[in-house]
Amino acid sequence: MFAELTEAFGPSGYEGDVRAIMAGHFSGPMSVSTDRLGSVVASHEGEAQGPKILLAAHMDEVGFMVKHITKEGYIRFLPIGGWWPQVLLSQRVNVRTRKGDFEGIIGSKPPHAMKEDERKKPPEIDELFIDLGVVGEKGAADAGVRPGDPIIPVSPFRSLANGVLAAKAWDDRVGCAVLAELANDLPKHPSRLYLAGTVQEEVGLRGARTVAGLVEPDVAFAIDVSLSSDTPGADSDAVEKFGAGAAVLVHDSTMIPNVALRDFVCEVAEAEGIKYHLTSLHGGYDTGAIHISKIGVPSIALGLPSRYIHSHVSAIYEEDYSALLNLMKAVTQRLDSKKLSEITKFV
Repeated sequence: MFAELTEAFGPSGYEGDVRAIMAGHFSGPMSVSTDRLGSVVASHEGEAQGPKILLAAHMDEVGFMVKHITKEGYIRFLPIGGWWPQVLLSQRVNVRTRKGDFEGIIGSKPPHAMKEDERKKPPEIDELFIDLGVVGEKGAADAGVRPGDPIIPVSPFRSLANGVLAAKAWDDRVGCAVLAELANDLPKHPSRLYLAGTVQEEVGLRGARTVAGLVEPDVAFAIDVSLSSDTPGADSDAVEKFGAGAAVLVHDSTMIPNVALRDFVCEVAEAEGIKYHLTSLHGGYDTGAIHISKIGVPSIALGLPSRYIHSHVSAIYEEDYSALLNLMKAVTQRLDSKKLSEITKFV
């Protein structure tokens, strides 16, 4: 399942392949629908009076889009989501056109042809191009290339040493994997459970907004990656490391979680003996949009430490994934109407 999800084509706005995979995992045990932006939602009714619990993971990955084709047949491109240009040089990409998928290489002006001051600074994305191997504008046209065509990194899933799993798009196919496993392991449930693969998170939490409108949840969780700090040059005092277990986000740039819900998640982890840690992040999660829908939705983001996100190859630790999955199972089982009333009681 990890290879299937991480290798799938799915930049923001072009999540169709991932949506089909998720719908396939959802369709047996749950009823499946979509909203009008393309997010896929699976529902499990449980007890009629149980709370509506939304678990969201975004299907989209950071990628690129064709901006224009040069007269020599090279592709100038735009970023979809956040990229650091230094990670792009000489990397392979897949360009999806109306005539099929074409592999190319991200190129730049060679350092041998640069002036000394040019070599001292990294190129900007608008200085890079994609080489498909075609000749001239006609060659690109024959391949079906046109502005707006989506592009993703080429990077196969690999299992490294010591339980480290490497792939593109762990952000957020790891959350999609958790949802798929939850859908295929549904015991009798006290609540109404909604699992949502959302679209366009990387460009503004857009699918989360429409999913919240569709589901109208009583409580919500975003399942996504956080940042590991156990690599050279990182903050050595940070708790975010491989082996630290599930990440419970106490703050991000889009939301401060419901405190009672946060404490409940921690209590469940401790009662179940599930490894977890508290952390914060400068970025945002789908819960940033969900928690302010309508009259407000108690929400929190959960994740796991990851390395090298928003690049061709990112990495997670398998034991952290297991902790995250087990925590989500335990939390959704224990979250009933009584607990929800405690979480939402403010006066």
